Amino acid sequence: MTDTAHFKTRLDAERLKLEDELKSVGRRNPSNPSDWEAVPSAVGQEPDPNDAADLITGFEDNTAILKELEARYNNVIDALARIEDGSYNTCRVCGKEIETERHEADPAAATCKEHVNG
Repeated sequence: MTDTAHFKTRLDAERLKLEDELKSVGRRNPSNPSDWEAVPSAVGQEPDPNDAADLITGFEDNTAILKELEARYNNVIDALARIEDGSYNTCRVCGKEIETERHEADPAAATCKEHVNG
């Protein structure tokens, strides 16, 4: 049986780090606090057309970064919930125990090695 306390500590630390990174490119969606939305880069006084284009590009970049961070953040939150409900060590595909070395490589893993791409 896997020591979930060890992985809970790692996941909590990663959750905090991800929240900081998410805050650097986005904010929580006021309509849905479990969702994040990108924000534009810092704005100046009155942008000329080039500055406006840079703002749009910065917003698009933030959106792409936020999408990846949010996906990982949701996986971490899900893994923490699985620790709480006792299903952390169970593969979502086949129901077998997830190998400890799989969790060492990715504490948020929800599948065993056999179903890593499933």
